[in-house]
Amino acid sequence: MISVVLIDDQPLVRAGLRTLLEYDPDIDVIGEADNGQSGLRLVQTSRPDVVLMDIRMPVIDGLEATRQIVGDARLNGTKVIVLTTFDEDEDIQEAIRAGAAGYLLKDIPPEELRRAVYVVAGGEALLSPSITRRVMQQLATTAASVNPKLLADLTEREREILLHIGLGESNEEIAHNLFISPATARTYVSRLLTKLDARDRSQLVIIAYESGLIKPGPG
Repeated sequence: MISVVLIDDQPLVRAGLRTLLEYDPDIDVIGEADNGQSGLRLVQTSRPDVVLMDIRMPVIDGLEATRQIVGDARLNGTKVIVLTTFDEDEDIQEAIRAGAAGYLLKDIPPEELRRAVYVVAGGEALLSPSITRRVMQQLATTAASVNPKLLADLTEREREILLHIGLGESNEEIAHNLFISPATARTYVSRLLTKLDARDRSQLVIIAYESGLIKPGPG
């Protein structure tokens, strides 16, 4: 059973999300909050597997709430999905840098939302396909500088795995494309997190761009 907390200032949105998620018998919405501050308290006491977080909220916004959740060592097992109506580069970048494991738009189909909860609860990062490439290119072009030294301690195979992570591939996709087992792919990802002192998979994506391993494409 995957436990979920909803943090959104609109009651109708929360009600709709609860209905969509609890259609799946393996997802349990254990609480709701209408602003970032009360949401933080709820997450700290209930320690859910996944938080669905709106951005624009009173008291504390969703980005700051995400930073505090990710920065709390007691909540290591809790993953945040930012779920918003705003398709803005700056918000998406800030959400990723804050440690969000996913960024989705509220117009995604119900089955994709439920899948996102499973993917993030399983330790992977997730972005809406419609925004992934644009945002990753923006991260690359706004990086302060390319720093290839970030990859100095990686083996050739580890760099290859990081490249595929940076392209947004799941462990299963990496395994398929590199002809290795999913378990081996997971082992490499764990090793990269340790070697690069990365907080999560989203940060590995950022490192792949900021190190110059992946070059931004044209506009």
